[in-house]
Amino acid sequence: MDIATVIVWIKISAFFYLLTVLAVIDIIRKDFGTTGKKALWGLIAVVPFIGWLVYLIFGFRKGKKPGTGDPSTNTAR
Repeated sequence: MDIATVIVWIKISAFFYLLTVLAVIDIIRKDFGTTGKKALWGLIAVVPFIGWLVYLIFGFRKGKKPGTGDPSTNTAR
């Protein structure tokens, strides 16, 4: 294997690693209702190469960011 092939594989791996890290950060920031659901999505997201994609398709809209609940309880003006 020559150096150009190694560099291509490193770039591909870095891309998937970055997407996985972004998915995990999103999971950490969101509330999924229970700790078990949050842990399950975290485990799914860290599956190599496809976990972030599964989370993006099925789990991204399930969690809620803290503070985005009922607008009537918002006291900031």
